[in-house]
Amino acid sequence: MLKAPLIVFIGLLLSCLAIAQPSVPRHVQLVNAGLAWAGNSVNAVVFRKNALTSQHGIQFISYYDSSGFVVIGKRQLTDSNWALTRTQFKGKVTDAHRSISIALDGDGYLHMAWDHHGNQLRYCRSRSPYTADMGDETSMTGQNEKSVTYPEFYRLPDGRLLFFYRDGGSGRGNLLINKYDPVSKKWVRLQENLIDGEGKRNAYWQACVDTHGIIHVSWVWRESPDVASNHDLCYAVSKDGGQTWEKSTGEKYVVPVTQATAEIIAPVLQQAELINQTSMFADGKGAVYIAAYWKGKGNIPQYQLVYKAKGNWTTNDLAFRTKGFTLSGQGTKKIPVARPQVIGWSKGNRTYVGIVFRDEERGDQVSLATAKIKKKLKWRISDLPGGSTGNWEPSYDTDLWKKEQRLHLFVQPVIQADAEGVVKTAPTMVKVLQCIF
Repeated sequence: MLKAPLIVFIGLLLSCLAIAQPSVPRHVQLVNAGLAWAGNSVNAVVFRKNALTSQHGIQFISYYDSSGFVVIGKRQLTDSNWALTRTQFKGKVTDAHRSISIALDGDGYLHMAWDHHGNQLRYCRSRSPYTADMGDETSMTGQNEKSVTYPEFYRLPDGRLLFFYRDGGSGRGNLLINKYDPVSKKWVRLQENLIDGEGKRNAYWQACVDTHGIIHVSWVWRESPDVASNHDLCYAVSKDGGQTWEKSTGEKYVVPVTQATAEIIAPVLQQAELINQTSMFADGKGAVYIAAYWKGKGNIPQYQLVYKAKGNWTTNDLAFRTKGFTLSGQGTKKIPVARPQVIGWSKGNRTYVGIVFRDEERGDQVSLATAKIKKKLKWRISDLPGGSTGNWEPSYDTDLWKKEQRLHLFVQPVIQADAEGVVKTAPTMVKVLQCIF
């Protein structure tokens, strides 16, 4: 663990660098939360939406402890001490798919979904605003809730929540969306089947909501449970709260979107080591960024940034990796790199993009690649404090970033065995890595 003086020194050093390099954090700090299960990556998968959530200066965190109980932490953003609550809820932590997702609605009620991999919906809401006093487990709409996977919350600017999840299994699932109204305190079905696998495939998506409430979704298709059957990065956007959807060209989609009707923004063949479920970010100026990885320079899996420039979708290969690997097989795999998170921000008239990742070639540290958006991207890569994170993948407080450009990363050293394996290991400390740009 880093000593406090060292953290201060790193913060001062990065502050000096940031004067000449606006893409480098000017302040970095590590804050401990509590000890958590580390025998696989269930607490540290990229598709947690969210592991951290905040509003009005209050932040919540969630993770499974060593016994599989859900722990919820609360703090003021100005405080480094968490008030931790061990809830009555448990999850099957031996399955790394069964992560916890949390969100605050506009009135401050905490919503939580946990323990999903093709099973009954598990969902609850706090009994009062800004507390970890969770109510009983309950349904949302009561429909299509028997085979739930990948629950994700997104908060709209008006305080309503969206809930994305897959109904069905790998290679044969559909994307459903619910919407929550804080006034009525009820969930309704927004999209019964936004993206249809037609019983032959399913879409592995990533989504985001920009500051204007525009909903962006991108996805890859998977033809079977084999990860290597992922192919083609596609895109859809909704400008009316999820009621109707269109392509980036403005052409209206007929819902559900299928493989035949989807807008492909980056063609990628099967067996190209294209990973599923990564991340995307959209700013208030209409810029959209998607981070992923697939075979690039040297025929090696490389991190890729897909973004729209001058009306056209562009793919940029970061091209710094030197070691190959394969995604072939089923289940959660032990992979030498993390699926990335992507963020964007502006300083004056300059726009920057950042990709947070973990790479075995860099000692499995928390790493950040940044670049200024221009005709030719020039990437700068730095490693952030904290040392090796094992098989961790990044997740962060998305609402705090959108509002204040403060990057709070959920970080925990974990070990993931291949093909849904579990490693006998002691619990490790969950930390929040805080960066201000």
